Amino acid sequence: MTQHFPTRQIRFFLTAPSACPYLPDRFERKVFAHLPLSEGAVVNDSLTQVGFRRSQNIAYRPACEACSACVSARIPVADYSFSRSERKTLTRNSDLDRNIVEAEATIEQFDLLRRYLTARHADGGMAEMTWPDYVAMVEDTAVRTHVIEYRVPAKDGGPGDLVACALVDQMSDGLSLVYSYYDPALPRRSLGSLMILDHIVQAGASNQPYVYLGYWVRGSEKMDYKVRFSPIELLRPGGWALAAARELKAETAGFSNVGRGTVAQRGPGD
Repeated sequence: MTQHFPTRQIRFFLTAPSACPYLPDRFERKVFAHLPLSEGAVVNDSLTQVGFRRSQNIAYRPACEACSACVSARIPVADYSFSRSERKTLTRNSDLDRNIVEAEATIEQFDLLRRYLTARHADGGMAEMTWPDYVAMVEDTAVRTHVIEYRVPAKDGGPGDLVACALVDQMSDGLSLVYSYYDPALPRRSLGSLMILDHIVQAGASNQPYVYLGYWVRGSEKMDYKVRFSPIELLRPGGWALAAARELKAETAGFSNVGRGTVAQRGPGD
């Protein structure tokens, strides 16, 4: 399969089946392409808008033969109205310092990531991530990307403790949250939700229409948080469309009734 871009052809490849990280007794396959160094940002924009995600210099999307649980999700910023609880989350964290930094890995970021993975995803595919792996995740890219650091203010005027981080791509039509992690010892702050809400605020302030969240995986409790934000658009066969809360609830309930003894091939969530 080949897709044409202005000055070059992009070659796509298909992975072999591997165990699904989100749904039991299922397997995933992905179609992927290497992003070109010279036009990586343009190609990444085009592919993200049709359901791909970026990992380093690779763009990928689910390519599963018998499962369609992974659905691309994005938030339309202009129509977003913060709920009472979301406003409380923003207010509760208004003391944090928010800084945009270059996409350069630091030991401080990596230490926070290790604590997050150990507490929240000890059995996940990233649990064994090493320092070189983290450096590659952050720095190996040819697209417009940056890191957002959230810190508790220090009493001595210096940089406070790092409590959350987000690796973010700047798209032509918004912001794409590539990966985020936070201090698991601060549950009251709801830092995972905060980072999404904060990017909705930032996108709105700069007139960017969307915040891309990656894949919502029907039937995966780990990914249900994405569809708690409303309004939200999902990428259907006919294109991006708003999804109603009632529709999402029905889909999730219907998916949970699928027999778990069937082995299917499906795509990843992130």
